[in-house]
Amino acid sequence: MQGTILVLGGRSEIGLAVARRLASGAPVVLAARRADDLDESERRLRNAGATAVHRVEFDADDVQGQRAVLDDVVARFGPLETVVVAFGVLGDQERAERDVDHALAVVHTDYVAHVAVLTHLAQLLRAQGSGTIVVFSSVAGVRVRRANYVYGSAKAGLDGFASGLADALAGSGVRLLLVRPGFVIGRMTTGMTPAPFSRTPDVVADATVRALRSGAGEVWVPSVLRPLFAVMRHVPRAAWRRMPR
Repeated sequence: MQGTILVLGGRSEIGLAVARRLASGAPVVLAARRADDLDESERRLRNAGATAVHRVEFDADDVQGQRAVLDDVVARFGPLETVVVAFGVLGDQERAERDVDHALAVVHTDYVAHVAVLTHLAQLLRAQGSGTIVVFSSVAGVRVRRANYVYGSAKAGLDGFASGLADALAGSGVRLLLVRPGFVIGRMTTGMTPAPFSRTPDVVADATVRALRSGAGEVWVPSVLRPLFAVMRHVPRAAWRRMPR
């Protein structure tokens, strides 16, 4: 690694797992709310070989303040090699159906805030002439299900935006890797019944890093979900609406 690894969403289990796999010989910046409460994450990154671990305050929902945080990171810690965009919320579907503010909050974090930060990152890395952005979409956005349509719709928007941005970055020296995991067993899904083909954050991170090193533009985790969803796109709507999350 020649530059800094930046994790936007420094509490994310998947984001941190990816960073640990890339950390050897590189400085890492964890950007998160309450950044002073990341001692264990810093320890694990140092144990993974990070040359330094820095923490910065970052509120993804503060779209007006995003650029200042990114500019400060570059000014203090140098060029960005890999940016892992790993913030997000699952939200409560039942609450979102009766509480407009909650529905808007989910969409703001999972889509609007991503559009803002990815646009800033594309500008910064284009000017730099290099760098990789890792974006986590979800199979929930490939075909939105009634059981989690607020979260799924935000991921659908993010997936489309990131796919288009990847094409726009072609030839610029900047690369975008789009990751589409299925159900991930972790803090965000505690108490939920795992869906078929569920994976852990470490498995998602392993697949992400393999894709980074192979030069891939997108990766499904697990890979069986790609052909499966190619078929599931054609499931009749009356049957689809009964699908669980």
